Amino acid sequence: MAPTPRSIRILVLRTARENPGWGYRRVRGELLVPGIKVAAPTAWEILREAGMDTAPERSAATWAGLVRSPAEALLAADVTETVTLSGRACLSSR
Repeated sequence: MAPTPRSIRILVLRTARENPGWGYRRVRGELLVPGIKVAAPTAWEILREAGMDTAPERSAATWAGLVRSPAEALLAADVTETVTLSGRACLSSR
């Protein structure tokens, strides 16, 4: 088997460093988007040789917290208060 080109190794490591929550499969998948082909076992080996975690632990967030977080952001972004000419306030949503 031919050695992996240095440019591919650099891209795998850079992608993993810039996205610490991604495992080797996600790194490989994201590199496929612009057409950079690297096998999942190769990405795993590159990360392992560099001493990086190949499947990093996810944050300790709960399922309820993950569901609630976007809902709170949507509520904050979609509801606005408008003051009418009569001075009365009314809430509107988009």
